[in-house]
Amino acid sequence: MRMASGSNSTIAANDLSDSSEWSSSEERPLKERKVKTPPPAPLSIPKLLKEKKGDAGKAKKKRKRVVTVCLTHCRYDVIRRVAQRFGYKEVSEGENWNMYWTDLSITVDRCKDMKRYQKINHFPGMLEICRKDLLARNLNRMLRLFPRDYNFFPKTWCLPADLGEAITYSRLRKNKTFILKPDAGSQGRGIVITKSLKDVRPCDRGICQVYIAKPFLIDGFKFDLRVYTLITSCDPIRIYIYNEGLVRFATSRYKEPNGINITNVFMHLTNYAVNKHSRTYNQDTEGGSKRKLTWFNTYLKSLKHDVEAIWYRIDDVIVKTIISAVPVLKHSYAACFPNHDVIPACCELLGIDILLDKRLNPQVLEVNHSPSFHTDTELDCEVKEALLTDMFAMMNLEQCDKRKIMREDRRRVRERLLNGVNIKDSNTHEMKCFTDYFKAEMVNKGGFRLVYPSPHTEHNYTKFFEQGQNSLYCDTASSRAREAAQNALRDEMQLKAKLEAAKRVTAKPRIPQEPPCTPCRAMSRASSVPLSVRSDYTSSFDPQVIVEVEEKERLQKLAQRDYLVRSQGILELLYFSMKKNNVLRPHDERKYAIFDKIRHASEVINKKGNSSSPRISDMLEEINKNKGGGEPIKREIYPWHVNLSTKEIGRV
Repeated sequence: MRMASGSNSTIAANDLSDSSEWSSSEERPLKERKVKTPPPAPLSIPKLLKEKKGDAGKAKKKRKRVVTVCLTHCRYDVIRRVAQRFGYKEVSEGENWNMYWTDLSITVDRCKDMKRYQKINHFPGMLEICRKDLLARNLNRMLRLFPRDYNFFPKTWCLPADLGEAITYSRLRKNKTFILKPDAGSQGRGIVITKSLKDVRPCDRGICQVYIAKPFLIDGFKFDLRVYTLITSCDPIRIYIYNEGLVRFATSRYKEPNGINITNVFMHLTNYAVNKHSRTYNQDTEGGSKRKLTWFNTYLKSLKHDVEAIWYRIDDVIVKTIISAVPVLKHSYAACFPNHDVIPACCELLGIDILLDKRLNPQVLEVNHSPSFHTDTELDCEVKEALLTDMFAMMNLEQCDKRKIMREDRRRVRERLLNGVNIKDSNTHEMKCFTDYFKAEMVNKGGFRLVYPSPHTEHNYTKFFEQGQNSLYCDTASSRAREAAQNALRDEMQLKAKLEAAKRVTAKPRIPQEPPCTPCRAMSRASSVPLSVRSDYTSSFDPQVIVEVEEKERLQKLAQRDYLVRSQGILELLYFSMKKNNVLRPHDERKYAIFDKIRHASEVINKKGNSSSPRISDMLEEINKNKGGGEPIKREIYPWHVNLSTKEIGRV
């Protein structure tokens, strides 16, 4: 929908402001709050028909308005239950539906085919903040413009374009931990936590973030907040946040990443799709691995934290995140829906993941444009069903009279052909329709609260709209140029790697012998051959063809050499010499400690002999002669397997 010019334009902002506070809304438990069903469409008093011959003079009843919803591409049963509760009729994709709910992203063709009375549950262009790479690009752009205001997300690089910067950063700060995510993944798939970026390939696509190593913990467990955010309009932008949500816990007690626990996804990730496979996952409502936001607020109050200040900061970072994509949202909406002047053509329910650091500062992790509405547990069913009920009530689909709008469309076509278009009247009609719609939103908002526009905080975001609009496209062009250069470098490296692999695997073809030719022809052919090929010397740097017979012979010679080195006691002499000079590493000392035990055993066995320091080979012969009962010990360090009695070793 297009309204008055300017991003900050509001429609009776003082009248539509959210008067309810967070503290009052959280005191009511979700079970006790009654779901407000939308009011039925007002029925006008039917006019009495004039009596005609044969008529009984009865009034003609007005047909009840039926709202239809298309759920062809929706896989959640809870949405169907809520639609049936409102009395909506489910229809197929080819019929004239009022509401189209899909779990997938929408295309431009889908938007352009929509009528003025139809509504869809996604905005075109919302992927600007719902894809991880685009979200990082937009937030980094705003961070360069407003360093103090947009410091609410981890330091992020887009791969492969910013791979060089990320590697340089990791070399300067070797104590940092990094988390790698695919650019369009979900449910924790493809996430890698690492201390080093040397294994990242130039062809890998995704984002690299500095891992938040010191989060705020509850009972020693890491957690994040799933905050449900509803956008009902993009021009002007209107943002609501639901008072209830989910607190998702990891299932292993948190410790800072190290070489041992860095691969433990149950400790470092809070995704439900990951932790539900853990043996320690708890489905308890109050003390389980998934809890309500109302429980979280009560817990913070018990620790004497300022709950209102924390949620003010959370609301602020959510609004700023959405503002970073507003220029693209407005442009896409105006291009796809130029004639929607009765109701907004789109609405969007986002699931924003917020992580609190040790100082209780909110950090935006990601934005989900299709949050999960699975109701596996009673808690999920309670929270999500109430959320969708309040959302459907705010959409107020009963306001749209499908037949009236279709008749008005035909009338507009006739007037446009005959008299032209009256722009002043159309703007007045559009303003009135949207004012009524926004007032109905505030009446039926239920558990939602309006965070933008707000008469108290709206002026704080004016500068973001102005600078964001001016810097969007130039920055996007430069970033695309950098990405194109990186892609060219990546393609070149891939081609080079393929050529080197082909040289290593493919054998050189044998050149068949040609019949003798004239001297002139031989000279011309010799001159055409490069000098490096005509050389009789073989370069050791060029890969050569591996002959199977020669390879077997080489391995046999290596095994024979290893046997001779060990049988003559050279390895033992090296061990004792390095140990005597204190140049032996602890790892090698533990690995070859058997030599000390064997020498000690030889001294015990030969204590009656004349030689004070027998050779290792003589000692082994003496052990084999005087071996007693017991199971012989076999050591892999000797190819011939030393049979050393366990009695003798135990006696030592």
